Amino acid sequence: MEHTLQNHSYEKLTEANIEALFKEHYSILTAYANKFLTDLDDSREIVQDVFVKLFDNKDSIKIHTSAKAHLFTSVRNSCLNTIKQRKNHATHHENIKYLSSGVSMQADKILEQTELEHEIFKAIDELPEQCQRIFKLNRFDGFTNQEIADQLGISKRTVETQISKALKTLRVKIGPSMAKLLIIFLLNALK
Repeated sequence: MEHTLQNHSYEKLTEANIEALFKEHYSILTAYANKFLTDLDDSREIVQDVFVKLFDNKDSIKIHTSAKAHLFTSVRNSCLNTIKQRKNHATHHENIKYLSSGVSMQADKILEQTELEHEIFKAIDELPEQCQRIFKLNRFDGFTNQEIADQLGISKRTVETQISKALKTLRVKIGPSMAKLLIIFLLNALK
């Protein structure tokens, strides 16, 4: 079965094929992921997630290369996304650390910032599901509009519309007096 999968571009995946691929390639894919992430646990998780997605989509997925090449490409892309997310999270944590250090705000300003963040996250959680997902992918995970469109299988215009809708809703919910702080918060989330 493995031989058939590697030599035919449009072979249908079955549970048995996926199990065979897992047994044959798990270790090498984990080592490959670890070259990107330098964290064995994260590397294992990435590879497992790739196989879970492959299994979940086995009826609809079309492999245009060999199964092995498809797996390596999927692992590489997942690793690159993880690295990008790590970078965005690290920047966000540095901003919070800086703001909390008292260098730029006094204690009452920090409390105001914390309250604003609470209000923003609460307002984001109240957005419609797709709007919320798109907004978070853009503002917190750092994905571009095109990357989000590709990932969700929607048009770039739909992504732009949903982000615009989210921003309008947040401005209304947070109020004009907090709008300036909202802009600062969102700019910090983009760094």
